[in-house]
Amino acid sequence: MRLTLTIRQKILYYILGSAFIVFSIVFYFISASSRRLAYEQAVKLTDSYAARYALNIESWINQDFAVTRTLAAAFMEYKQLPFEQWQKLIYPMYNRVIRTTPHIDAFWDSWELSNLDPQWDKPYGRYFYIVYKQDGVYKTKAEMRSLTGDPKTYGGMKSAAREIVVEPYVSELQRGQMMTTLSSPFIENGRFIGLVGADLVLTRFQDLVHNIKPYPNSFAFLLSNKGVFLAHPDSLIYQKSIADVLPQFNSDHQVLNNIQKGKSFSFTHTNENGERIYYSFAPIFIGKTQTPWSLGIAVPLSDIMAKANRSYNISLLISLIGLVIIIVIVFIVSSRITTPIKHITNLLQDIAKGKVEGSSVINVSSKDEIGIMAEALNASVRGISYKTEFAREIGSGNLSVELPLLSNDDLLGKSLIEMRDNLRKAREEEQLRKLEEDKKRWTNEGMAKFGEILRQNNNNLSLLSNELIKNLVWYLNASVGGIFVLNENKETGDKTFDLVAMFAYDRNRMMQRSYHFAEGLIGACAAERDTIILKEIPQDYIEITSGLGGTNPNYIIVVPLIFEDEVMGVIEIASLQELKDFEVQFLKNLAKSIASTLHTVKVNTLTAELLMKSKEQAEMMAAQEEEMRQNMEELQATQEEAARKTIELEGLVNALNAAAFVMEYDTHGYVINVNDSYLQFLGARRDDIIGMHHADGLAFSDSEKVSYDKLWKDILKGNIRKNKTRIKVHGQEHTLLETYTPILDHTGNLYKILKIALDITNI
Repeated sequence: MRLTLTIRQKILYYILGSAFIVFSIVFYFISASSRRLAYEQAVKLTDSYAARYALNIESWINQDFAVTRTLAAAFMEYKQLPFEQWQKLIYPMYNRVIRTTPHIDAFWDSWELSNLDPQWDKPYGRYFYIVYKQDGVYKTKAEMRSLTGDPKTYGGMKSAAREIVVEPYVSELQRGQMMTTLSSPFIENGRFIGLVGADLVLTRFQDLVHNIKPYPNSFAFLLSNKGVFLAHPDSLIYQKSIADVLPQFNSDHQVLNNIQKGKSFSFTHTNENGERIYYSFAPIFIGKTQTPWSLGIAVPLSDIMAKANRSYNISLLISLIGLVIIIVIVFIVSSRITTPIKHITNLLQDIAKGKVEGSSVINVSSKDEIGIMAEALNASVRGISYKTEFAREIGSGNLSVELPLLSNDDLLGKSLIEMRDNLRKAREEEQLRKLEEDKKRWTNEGMAKFGEILRQNNNNLSLLSNELIKNLVWYLNASVGGIFVLNENKETGDKTFDLVAMFAYDRNRMMQRSYHFAEGLIGACAAERDTIILKEIPQDYIEITSGLGGTNPNYIIVVPLIFEDEVMGVIEIASLQELKDFEVQFLKNLAKSIASTLHTVKVNTLTAELLMKSKEQAEMMAAQEEEMRQNMEELQATQEEAARKTIELEGLVNALNAAAFVMEYDTHGYVINVNDSYLQFLGARRDDIIGMHHADGLAFSDSEKVSYDKLWKDILKGNIRKNKTRIKVHGQEHTLLETYTPILDHTGNLYKILKIALDITNI
């Protein structure tokens, strides 16, 4: 059965159905694309945040590693000096370096005793020296360590024999703060002989990580190579291992494994509350070590998709309103075309063919319902013509075109006007969005440009300053600029800010090149540690000149260069036009990077000066060493002569031992040594003779005893005496001629008695 529909029903079924389908398809495609694009942009933004802040942390630690590496190189440069002279030359360097690096808690070095003492034959034992801060006071300490064996941590550094960053630990001395140690080894001919280290407090990294919030509910955290949380907003997790507190999370996503491999990685995780969170990790490579850290950022997907969802809801609401408006209009139009008449049908046929013209009207003279309908149709035709022209103008991009309404109830006209207003609003929003993107792109390109300048010229203050101020004035479309750097006079203690680079300054303006704290705009900016902006400039302050004449600037900005709470310098920029807010913010952000680089240049310059002084002292020591070498040659010749005489003396002693009986007594008359000839003659063992008294085994008469005692008293007074003694050996009587010779030490005191005996029985 064929279904018969009225005109009204056909309009409702076909037109509204088609409009609804088209609306649905277009809305689904646009919303899905916008949500996907929003998600991809948010993920890229999160990844870029993680990478950028990871590079910041990596740069900070590597600056500290550069200090330890420089110290290690300096120590090895003078390692050939005697250790006592080396200490006096090198250790004062610690006191100067530690005061320029307040975030470092201690500098220390350790030297293997086997390197310092040739007599030390053990594979352990070391000399340890440290300069450290305790309650704001600098202290030093030197001691011997590892005399019974190397501890585990030092043993690991020793066996690795390369740059090491120690797994962070909690310092009791620093009241529970997290710390780590950076160490650089001393390698001589492929052999480990010691190392230099720096104990680094991690508080500034915690502060940096806690301020990373790309989205309202996002948070950042810092992990060591072994998964210890060095920074985390949850105090229950802070300072604990991810493998202990989040074992399932670590296992599911191989977090610790990827960190130790130094990978950049990301994933989406659903927590126990059913909330989906996007995690982005960026590696932090520290010096030449093989134990990278990682910075992570966690962002709930609800935050990432918040803007897309809001746009989706607004689009859905607008689409529903538009669909409702179309439905209402279709109902109104369909209700007015329910009575098909010939003229109206012809006109409608023309309209169906696209012949919509203002001249296509129906002339009906009747005033009944048909006339009213005809007049309404005529008005509709005129209205459609207006709206067609309006739509054509809108299609050509003319959003300022006006549309006369047929009446206050002209919903289609109002809808078209509303559509025009929405398109106009969308265009304005698009222009604003492009403007914001242009600002961000300008800022990012500027940071990259000046970052490259800072990296390429960080060893030459003059070249760095000139390149910075020249490019900064060009980049900001300003007119003039200058950089003033802090200069500390070590002799007078005076601190001034001296002009080191300028661009497009008038010569008269440059008569004053140095300012004290609180002096002028430069000194005031340094003293207040805040940006100063002037929009009303005195006529005699500065003049911008060109080939066509000169004029005064309308805008001056002075920005302090602050690094770790220390004012390193000041930048002054003058311009004919006022800088925009984002340009001012860019200049403030760039000032931080410039201050950091100036600090690095300052440290490098100080280190170079110290190295130069050390080289001069080394040359003096080399001259002294040459003099000592000549003395040693003379001493060696003397030793060779002494050795020759010693050999001759040994020959005489050997001959004496072979020809006579030799025995040695202490000052109390006890035997302390006897030669082999005497032992063989007596037929006794050495252990039996050593320790005997000279009178043991001898039988004297009273007169002989008196004579024997007198003999020993004379010997003890330092006199050489001879004596004949009769003894029985193996039943036979022998007569010995004995000569007693007192032996004196270098102070002239008697310390032993030498007896030489000859057997004269048969003579």
